[in-house]
Amino acid sequence: MKSFTPTVYSLMNVATGRVFPDAGWMLADPESPKPSLVRAVYQKKQIDVKGSDWGFYRFADWLPVHRLLRDSATTVTYRSEGLARHLGLGNLYIAFSGYWPERGALMKTCSFKETEAYSVCGRLPLDCKQILTVASAGNTARAFARVCSENDIPLLLCVPEDNIDALWFEKPIKDCVKLVCAPKGSDYFDAIALSQIAASSGMFVDEGGAKNVARRDGMGTTVLSATVEIGRIPDAYFQAIGSGTGAIAAREANLRLLEDGRFGSAQMKLHTVQNVPFLPMYDAWKAGQRDLLPFDDDEARQKAAMIDAKVLSNRRPPYSIAGGVYDCLCDSHGDVYAVTNAEIRHCAAMFKELEGVDIYSASGAALAGLEQAVKAGAVGRDDVIMLNITGGGEQHFKKDCKVHYLQPSLVISPSEDREKIIRSIENLFV
Repeated sequence: MKSFTPTVYSLMNVATGRVFPDAGWMLADPESPKPSLVRAVYQKKQIDVKGSDWGFYRFADWLPVHRLLRDSATTVTYRSEGLARHLGLGNLYIAFSGYWPERGALMKTCSFKETEAYSVCGRLPLDCKQILTVASAGNTARAFARVCSENDIPLLLCVPEDNIDALWFEKPIKDCVKLVCAPKGSDYFDAIALSQIAASSGMFVDEGGAKNVARRDGMGTTVLSATVEIGRIPDAYFQAIGSGTGAIAAREANLRLLEDGRFGSAQMKLHTVQNVPFLPMYDAWKAGQRDLLPFDDDEARQKAAMIDAKVLSNRRPPYSIAGGVYDCLCDSHGDVYAVTNAEIRHCAAMFKELEGVDIYSASGAALAGLEQAVKAGAVGRDDVIMLNITGGGEQHFKKDCKVHYLQPSLVISPSEDREKIIRSIENLFV
């Protein structure tokens, strides 16, 4: 393990600008007069990017971590040839998070959710007595399960039962990780509800989702990877969004790079993408509204079930909160696109043909958004563009490795008696 000094940072309330110390696992400013994200403010203003042998932690100067964890990998950025030529773009850079050894990409869960897991778990206090709890639609759970299993960190995962086919691994997961599922027919929001009920017990601590600075700054390393490879901040950034946390992270990384001063002055425009017919942020953005438009939960579940990119199915994204998706889109003069399942499938196939590796549906959605933007003239042919391929290489990985699946320890509805849920989950760790 590398010699490492914990990163020095404070927290800032985005709405008020108040800067205060991190008391250990703060997800909000206790003195804030209104809901607001908090942002990490790092003592080191110019990042010292470490060698590739540091893995994900090559960007540790701008990660709120107390320790380094084993077996991490980093996003790999390269200049596209085939896809760039097809789209008529002169400066298309692909930030690839997944498994593609030929490109040096070695994320064994095939998803950029590893960037979240290595950062969040690295932020856990060294003397933490509580069990981390994480809600996920699939990919996040796979990443946290692998990282916690490899590093002997107790973990409670809450996932919709319909999504557990996403929980595959290169080797069996250790017993320190427990999986609890919301029953068939549930969605990501139901998994979040279970996680929040569990976190109300003193035995568990909520990971925090978008409110956790470690999650966002981990995801922001994709932008750091691209910027370091390109030598400047990109002009445009493309990513599919479910919660939109990655887009917030991209904006925050942009601001730090501007403050660093060595990577240019580009205000990177955020181009974000949702999957038809599940379009809560697209609908609100196109209506010019800070608040999400009213919707029926049952109808939202039905629409979420219809999309190819299941990881984009968050019904309660951090859109309206100060520092959230709406503010980041406004500040970057960004936009939101809507793409169909057919467009996603077409673009995923196109990526494999032109670039050489399989990608996930969410990555296909990002590419479909880029294709729309090119046709509409929303990006220039010579703009420096970052395409965030947030997951890929699963087919490649499964050819190389035998996989093992994690089975639920408990299936229970969040509508059950609250005390029953808490007791049942606590008993899994006794």
